[in-house]
Amino acid sequence: MALIVQKYGGSSVATAERILSVARRIVATKDAGNSVVVVVSAMGKTTDELIRLSQQVAPEPDERELDLLLSTGETVSCTLMAMALRGMGHEAVSLTAGQAGIHTDSFYGRARIKSVDSTRLRRELDAGKIVIVAGFQGITDEFDVTTLGRGGSDTTAVAIAVALKADRCDIFTDVDGVYTADPRLVSQASKLDEISYQDMLEMAQLGSKVMHPRSVELGEAYGVPIMVRSSFNDEPGTLIHEVSRMETRSRVRGIAHDLNVGKIALVGVPDRPGLAASVFQPLAEAGISVDVIVQNVTVEGATDLSFTVARGDLPKAMRIIEPVAQRIAAKQLLSSDNQGKVSVVGAGIQSAPGIAATTFQALYEAGINIEMITTSEIRITCIVDREKVQVAVQKLHATFELD
Repeated sequence: MALIVQKYGGSSVATAERILSVARRIVATKDAGNSVVVVVSAMGKTTDELIRLSQQVAPEPDERELDLLLSTGETVSCTLMAMALRGMGHEAVSLTAGQAGIHTDSFYGRARIKSVDSTRLRRELDAGKIVIVAGFQGITDEFDVTTLGRGGSDTTAVAIAVALKADRCDIFTDVDGVYTADPRLVSQASKLDEISYQDMLEMAQLGSKVMHPRSVELGEAYGVPIMVRSSFNDEPGTLIHEVSRMETRSRVRGIAHDLNVGKIALVGVPDRPGLAASVFQPLAEAGISVDVIVQNVTVEGATDLSFTVARGDLPKAMRIIEPVAQRIAAKQLLSSDNQGKVSVVGAGIQSAPGIAATTFQALYEAGINIEMITTSEIRITCIVDREKVQVAVQKLHATFELD
């Protein structure tokens, strides 16, 4: 008998009919002789609706109160799912993240899981029950409710799989698996039968919405196989696991993109030791992640420093950086939210001759100007005009023959 953790996204549980459909899938897994833990997201666009509602009563709602509000979406889903399963004659129990033992830090809106106390989960499983857990949420040492950030239910599912030493973690979503590019942008994109943790992590971090990056990190760290599948059909999905580098090295596996990009530039900054630390330390303390960083060559003792953050973090980041810019005597502080990110992803591509040149030539041929570039062993990322992202993805997908 296997222990399987399943996660169902918001579109999979968007209506009562879909909840019943998912419940039948869960029952089939249970009837096959497996123990099952299910993690659910909020129904459909519930989280967006709750955010809009909060902003109607407070333009900048308190982060603690907002997390408690947003957590209710997943609580509704998990209780309805348990009711559906009980109606089908199966013992089921719904648990909030706190009841399930998911402990986090206190960074509201982007909390990280510190530990999972699996005592309650194991007790319910030992009693033969199907356990339904509210995703996306956790609880602090002070018993305050936190949320894990967009896509956080993926992280909840993999964390539970790690804690329970599950045989597999299945992520059910509204797509059939992981594609070489977003099929909404590239109609010729093809589904991958398998992908390595590293390649998937890069694609997730660079904008692929199929998996949350932190869930992939957890899966790789603890060797949990993750299967991405559609909740609307029985087609085989994409297996995320450790793949032999002998066959995948120096291959482009996919093209990722991200429109959630905000850019900040400090112009004419006196170049001296500690400059970067003075800029990025307060952002880190505020829980704001910085992505692409470019510092120009010093000219006459001054330099320009540009970096990107998530578009939603841009107003908060600017409030933090404004006094910093004054302290370091920057001539100008600029910001923009009309950029996008396009990335070529694949193991070892940086050391493969010609891939960088091919990338830049393809964007040139498409008439796309590159504003910033960053690379790693496994990807090449370009910041371009937001309106050019779709053309860039299509051009690169064709150039590297991923159709």
